[in-house]
Formats: sequence, structure tokens, C-alpha cells
Amino acid sequence: MSPVPVADGSPGRPGAGPASPQGSPARIMTALVLAVLSYALMQTMLVPTIGVLQRELHTTAAGASWAVLSSTLLASAVLTPVVSRLGDSHGRRKVLVAVLVVYLAGTIGCAAAWDIGALIAFRAVQGVSLSVLPLAFGLIREALPADRVAASLGLTSGLVGGAAGVGLVCGGLIADHASWRWLFVAGAVLVAAALLMTRAVPAGPPGRAERLDLPGAGLFGLSLTALLLALTEGSPWGWTSGRVLGLFGAAVALFAAFVVRERMAAEPMIDVRLLTQRPILVAHLGAFMLGANQFVFYVLVPKLAELPRGLPPQDARLLGYGFGMSVTGAGLVMVPGTLLGLAASSSAGRAVTRRGPAAVLGLGLALAAAGGALLAAAHAGAWQVTVIYALVGAGSGLAMAALPALIHAHTRPEEVATANGVNTVARTVGGAVGSQLGTAVLASAALPGTVLPAEHGFTAAFAVGAGVAAVGALLCLAARVRARGGPVLAAPAAAPGEVPTAEKA
Repeated sequence: MSPVPVADGSPGRPGAGPASPQGSPARIMTALVLAVLSYALMQTMLVPTIGVLQRELHTTAAGASWAVLSSTLLASAVLTPVVSRLGDSHGRRKVLVAVLVVYLAGTIGCAAAWDIGALIAFRAVQGVSLSVLPLAFGLIREALPADRVAASLGLTSGLVGGAAGVGLVCGGLIADHASWRWLFVAGAVLVAAALLMTRAVPAGPPGRAERLDLPGAGLFGLSLTALLLALTEGSPWGWTSGRVLGLFGAAVALFAAFVVRERMAAEPMIDVRLLTQRPILVAHLGAFMLGANQFVFYVLVPKLAELPRGLPPQDARLLGYGFGMSVTGAGLVMVPGTLLGLAASSSAGRAVTRRGPAAVLGLGLALAAAGGALLAAAHAGAWQVTVIYALVGAGSGLAMAALPALIHAHTRPEEVATANGVNTVARTVGGAVGSQLGTAVLASAALPGTVLPAEHGFTAAFAVGAGVAAVGALLCLAARVRARGGPVLAAPAAAPGEVPTAEKA
């Protein structure tokens, strides 16, 4: 059975066709780019405000961290697979509009939050925004001409990483010169603009309107909640504490129950093949490794840049170490890397077409690993970190562009958003693991009597980030070697009228 070139922009792509009269390809992409950008910027804009929120809302560091990171992380991981499935079964544009409406309401609520509890609750509502990514990826495949798909996937996926450094800078500037509430005002304006522009996106064919598998959704959501709660609270509770170990055990048991349920369900929320077929499994593992690598550096680079150049004379162990930068300056160190990552994503379409998405994913992870290894060896000056992190950013950009292309190459058109939703969650969970890895390695290298890490802590943590990406690159290489030795995946049986999807290495 010959493969169907789904993500490479060649003819014969199922579900593709000329753009609807509802909007030109440029207008459609503008709408989807605005939607993705509204999520991507908010992902990091709040990071510089943790201390500000702690002070102005009279809360603890843990409370501020829940408002900035944890509540949104938990909600997005639980909601994204469900919303993605709804998009596949009820129409992606319709569900995207609903997601943006809820996201806008949550953002306005954050701007008006009266205490830390309200802010945490509204940030959880904002967690629905992560599902913008799989819905946008599905709409690109559905609404754009075949020759625009690969480049458009690269651009939209690259925005997620490309906006990270920009978000840190914008967040730092606003936090330094205005109220933190203006961050949400700016975010609300962007979401509203995206919502208005969605009128240009064609409605697409009606979905199959399948019944949502609520027991399956509940089991999947509870397993992710247990896992992410264990990861986010592992450090304060203790990694070997009964609560943390119990949560990890519950996550495994609930996920096993979810797999059993989905195998038995007539209309499963997630077809188990979207988790276990080798090319798709490689995509999910690659996304996990990429997320872990990205967040190791999101934690380490700003922390190194903000570390004081030296402490008072009685403790000179930090002299010549750290850059003593402001939050805004630390964000600027990352900007060249994130912008180069965006450029790499935007230009990856041709490489995906020629070499295949798995090869580009492996190359991206290999570049990120090489950059991490170089940072472990040389991070004494801000210019070194800025230049070498650009290599990490370029690798991340290539990998981000390859992930949706790899998913599309091995997924039926009616399951694209669901598969991308699972892939997005895999990257999110990887990010949670990466941030904890980076933090734990630095904590283990704390100078006696202080909470500040010794220099060798950064060396070790950068090496860990490099190692994570290297493992992902090796997985991609192994998958390609196996594919060349023979068929890796039998194409799923096609229903009447469907075009089967087969392996493309």
C-alpha cells in the first residue's frame, strides 16, 4: 500500500483542497497565527511576575507559582485532549471559536482578579488555550491548499517557542513599569483580535458528531492530574514522600484503566493506536523530550543571567559567576535563540518534504543536544550563552515544525486534532519534567548555607538538558533505521470511502 503524502504539501493529501471563499489563505493564516500567538505569549509573560504577585496579592511563593504556572498547566493538560476530540467530531472552527471565547473570559477575569484564589481560578480557565494548537494544526490541513500546509505548520508551531523569549521580555517590561494586570489586558486584546479574525476561517466539513467518551475522558484527565500534581509538588513535598509516590502510583493505575476502557469503548475518546503505533509513538516521545529540553533551558538561562555577579566580601564564591541582569535583560539573552527557532520552524517545510518529518525531528533534537553540551562547557559570559542558546533555539524550532507534520503523515484526517492534542500534552508533560529536572539539579548544587547554586550546578543541569534531547534524537534515528529495514507500521484499515494512511519515514 503506497503512502499518502499528508504533511509534505504534495498532491493527493486527503481532506485538502483550495481555500474556502470564506477567506484567502493569507487571512486564514493571520487568524490562526493570532490565535496561537495569544497562547504562546501568555505562556511566559507571567513568569517575571511571581515576586510581584506574591507581594501585591499578599500570598506565598507557592501561591504565586500556582497562579503563574501550576493551575494553567494542570487545566490545559486535562482539557486539551477532550477539546481536541470535540474539534474532530463537531467541527474544528466551531470549537476554536468556543475555546477563544472561554479563553477571553478567563483572561478578563485574571485582569480583574481580587485575590490570589480568584487569580488561580481564572488562570485555570485560561488553561483551555493550549487546545488552540491542535485545533489550528487541524484547520491548516483542512482549510489551506496542499502546497501551503508544510510551511504553515512550521510557522504556527514555531511561534510557540519563538514567542517564549519575547514573552519574557514583554512581561518583564510591563511588570517593571506598570501593573501586572496590564499583562492580561494586552492578552485580552490579542485574544479578541484572534476571535474576530476567525470569521475568515472556513467552517469545513461537518464532523461525525460522535458521543464524547466521558468515562475515558475522566480517567485520562485524572491520570494526568495525578502525574502533574506529583511533578509540580514533588520538590516541596519531598520526592520520596507518601503523597508524591502515591500520586505517581495513581497516575499509572488510572492510565492503565484508561487504556482498558478505550479498547472496550465503541466510540473511544482517543484511539489507542494514536498512542502506540510506532511513528506516532516516536512523535509523542520526541515531543516529551523536546518539552523537557526546552524547559530545562527556560529555567536555567534566566536564572544564570539574573544571578548576582558577586556576593558581599565575606562570601566571594560567586565572583566572576552570574551576569547580574534584570528580568528584562535575562529575557533579552533568550530572544535571539527564540527568534532563530521561529525562523527555523518557518523554513523547515522544504526539509520535511525532502527528508521526512522524522528526520527533521531527529535533526532538531540533535542540534538542541549539541547546544546544551556547548553551554555545559562554556557559559562564563552573557555573549556565550546568547550565541550558544541560539543553536538550542534553532534545534527546538526544527523539532517543533516536524512534530505536527509527523502526526499528520500518520493520522486519518478525522483524527488530526485529537492526535495533535495528545502530542501537545506530551510536550507539556515533558516541560513539567524538564523544569523540575533543572530545578532539582541546581538545588543539589546549592552552596552551603545559601540557596544559591554553585557554578558546577549549571554545568550539570545544562548537560542534563543536552542528554534529554540526545535521547530523543537517538529514538528518531532508531525509528528511521528500522523503517529502512522493512515495514514499520501496517496502514490501518480504511472505512468505506476513506483514504488509508501509511508509513512515511
